[in-house]
Amino acid sequence: MKRVFPVFFAALLLAALASVLAAQGGSRVPVSGFEARDTPGDEGHSITLTWQSQATAMLVVMRSTSRDSGFEIIGDAPAGEAVYVDVTAEDGTGYYYRLASATEVDTLYATSAGPVVSTSNWFRTQRVNTLILTILLFVLVVGFIQIARRGKELFIRQIAGLSAIDEAIGRATEMGRKMFYIPGILSLSEIQTIASLYILGHVAKKAATYGATMECPNIDPLTFSAARETVQQAYMEAGKPDQFREDMVTYITYDQFAYTASVTGKMVRERPATNFLIGSFFAESLILAETGQSVGAIQIAGTAEIAQLPFFVTTCDYTLIGEELYAASAYLSREPLLLGTIKAQDTIKAILMITMAAGIVALALGSDIIPRLLETH
Repeated sequence: MKRVFPVFFAALLLAALASVLAAQGGSRVPVSGFEARDTPGDEGHSITLTWQSQATAMLVVMRSTSRDSGFEIIGDAPAGEAVYVDVTAEDGTGYYYRLASATEVDTLYATSAGPVVSTSNWFRTQRVNTLILTILLFVLVVGFIQIARRGKELFIRQIAGLSAIDEAIGRATEMGRKMFYIPGILSLSEIQTIASLYILGHVAKKAATYGATMECPNIDPLTFSAARETVQQAYMEAGKPDQFREDMVTYITYDQFAYTASVTGKMVRERPATNFLIGSFFAESLILAETGQSVGAIQIAGTAEIAQLPFFVTTCDYTLIGEELYAASAYLSREPLLLGTIKAQDTIKAILMITMAAGIVALALGSDIIPRLLETH
């Protein structure tokens, strides 16, 4: 009985040692299904290697133009990785690939069939869905523009802030008090500033028609110059060029908070009836809007800066949120070209929303066909 226990423990030790050796020996052949192919849908100079990996250590990728010799290391793959993309391949040259141990380069795990040749492609088949969506958008834009040019009314939902412009200007006219139009604090390189200047032209034309007094203080010299030209042109279109004065559009300073202090000081002293805060705003947004609210002005704001929207919503009477600012030009002018573009964009958004809802339902039912149709590479 005393001899049984040593024999038993020796057997356990040998079994443990055998399992360790088997694991180490198994790691000698950690790769299967090694394959090299030209990367599909690319511009060339690329070959993709794939395999099934059970490696517990890093692998190195070797390449040669000969099946049996001349292999050089071109990269490595961490343990567990099963793909490598060779982006240094020359188009038209055939290559062979090998996977080897990073610690023992002479220990080869797999060799690709070949030779594999890299070629450039005219079209990326993985993005057919994007092409279809682009063609659909183009067709919708052209179609809606033609419909608008034929005189058919295209429905665009009412935007309260734009509909209230006449009311705000009329209020300033009745009270005999000034209006302030603040076109944001960024230059003409910002699309929000360009959209704001279009609304400024509409507001100035209405002000000239009603005989209201307005002032447009600016922080940026380029915006100041463009705003002055915009207001002057608006007064000419209204048939009252003699009523335009250069001090309607002023340049304050390029400093953010010095500009804010100047504008808020004018609001407190002159107590305007209406304020327009439309464009790009940052930390000064709440200061301007709160000051305007404190003097009793009706305020119409608009910005695409997400962080500033809560301040405008809580302190202004009307707020143009995000894309409503960009749609203002089509809404105010009713120009067929602009109306057709906006209508096409809204239609595409509706199609995408319906497709996303259908995809959610399909996933809930266990099908991933719609997500795969929308997937791009």
